[in-house]
Amino acid sequence: MLRTHTCGELQISHVGQKVTLCGWVQKSRDLGGTTFIDVRDRYGLTQLVLHSDTDAALRDKSRSLGREFVIRVTGTVLERTSKNAKMATGDIEINVEELEILNESKIPPFMIEDDTDGGEELRAKYRYLDLRRTPVRNNLVLRHKMAQEVRRYLSDLDFIEVETPVLIKSTPEGARDFVVPSRMNPGEFYALPQSPQTFKQLLMVSGFDRYFQIVKCFRDEDLRADRQPEFTQIDCEMSFITQEDILNIFEGMTRHLFSKVKGVELTDFPRMYYADAMRLYGSDKPDIRFGMEFVEMNDIVKGKNFGVFDNAELVVAINAKGCANYTRKQLDELTEWLKRPQIGATGLIYARHNEDGTIKSSVDKFYDEAALAEWSKALNTEAGDLILILAGGIDKVRKQMNELRLEIGGRLGLRDKSKFAPLWVLDFPLLEWDEESARYHAMHHPFTSPKPEDIDMLDTNPGEVRANAYDLVINGTEIGGGSIRISDKKLQSLMFKHLGFSPEEAQKQFGFLLDAFEFGAPPHGGIAFGFDRLASIFAELDSIRDVIAFPKNNSGRDVMIDSPSTIAEAQMQELKIRTVL
Repeated sequence: MLRTHTCGELQISHVGQKVTLCGWVQKSRDLGGTTFIDVRDRYGLTQLVLHSDTDAALRDKSRSLGREFVIRVTGTVLERTSKNAKMATGDIEINVEELEILNESKIPPFMIEDDTDGGEELRAKYRYLDLRRTPVRNNLVLRHKMAQEVRRYLSDLDFIEVETPVLIKSTPEGARDFVVPSRMNPGEFYALPQSPQTFKQLLMVSGFDRYFQIVKCFRDEDLRADRQPEFTQIDCEMSFITQEDILNIFEGMTRHLFSKVKGVELTDFPRMYYADAMRLYGSDKPDIRFGMEFVEMNDIVKGKNFGVFDNAELVVAINAKGCANYTRKQLDELTEWLKRPQIGATGLIYARHNEDGTIKSSVDKFYDEAALAEWSKALNTEAGDLILILAGGIDKVRKQMNELRLEIGGRLGLRDKSKFAPLWVLDFPLLEWDEESARYHAMHHPFTSPKPEDIDMLDTNPGEVRANAYDLVINGTEIGGGSIRISDKKLQSLMFKHLGFSPEEAQKQFGFLLDAFEFGAPPHGGIAFGFDRLASIFAELDSIRDVIAFPKNNSGRDVMIDSPSTIAEAQMQELKIRTVL
């Protein structure tokens, strides 16, 4: 080894020892008689010192050092006279006796420090430099520890890690596939997996009753803070189990991770039906770190000749505790925020519960004191509270109120990233209607089992059929989702029928799975965790990009390597692909 120690391990107990360190120059301070140099590696930072009596040639070499030069230094560990309690190595310094420049560096385009001056795009272009910064490096170390603990927990429960193919078959359900042309089969394409779903089900048919994989998946969809074109799943499947078994085992895994990696002991994992989540929070992934549940107001507000309410499918309100002091300017700003195209509300109705006990609303013309008292009773307001009301179509207004609730929760400081509130959401709809294609689509995927008691409704009322499906939500983010699968060929064929597949299309797309079901498929189910999302929650960050070593930007580009890019015409011809102008 070129070094005897790392830059993060030397302590007062090493004083007097001769050591060799390697790393990058963080900064250098020439104070005339004494020169201090901070050298850094991924383990930490150590201060080097050259005194006035140090060899002149060595001092001259130290003055030539620039930021991010790679050096090797040998010296004796000394106790620092001015200790730095903020550094792990702050009790010592190295008296430099030998200095070797292993490689020089250009001046970096941004400061390699915790609080950098580099913007997001610049740091993405030079991601290899950004990864030298302690916060970014710590995120990847955290991710590594999480992966270790996932493997340890599941292996101890007899799960087997099995790798599944990356070049697979394109399927029409779900998000858009990334496709790969086949040179050996001109005109035919592989797809990159959106999930190993069918393969893990085939593993259950094969008798591997407990499978997991930390696996790369790919979806060609629009990006946002919690989406990347390539992402990582903790993918799991089990045989001979019930939904309750899966909830218990993976609740246990989540507790294990928080305990071992974060030192946080999670207590309650409440459960909520999908229908209740939508009614109370307008979201299938509610943030339950705070209350502010929806109150439906139809019975209270209609029939007062106020058209906005009278003509609405749903009138819904929340109680913003302590916000009655919002000024008219603040309320107007909040109204404009709601009217943005991303949310699409047409307006906001409000009522203040004043300190003197009176209630004043923005629609006092239509609602007298007694009517407003009913509002207050319904929302359980106290002096100082603010009632916020939206009206419109059921689905739209719930989504809009969900956004408003989260915004108010953020403004009130109720969305503390260091507080963790897990929640199981159960009994999702099996199917959802798509207006554009005028047919039903699987809400999760076409292999999800319906609730046994709802199967008869597939022919009569498919939109009301509930799925044997479940999501794990933490702090308003879906971090895991799964279901009990269909393991019977007849039921799977019926499901394909309701998704608009002809028998021939179903056989062409999924015949391998239907055929496998004829050879003794066990009852099975599973779950997949979004590893990137889970890591970002552990790191208390908003974006999954910060826990991925080399992420793509919002346009799906890797600006560091300039990808995607064109390929040579010769490659195009070899793949039998014609250039589209």
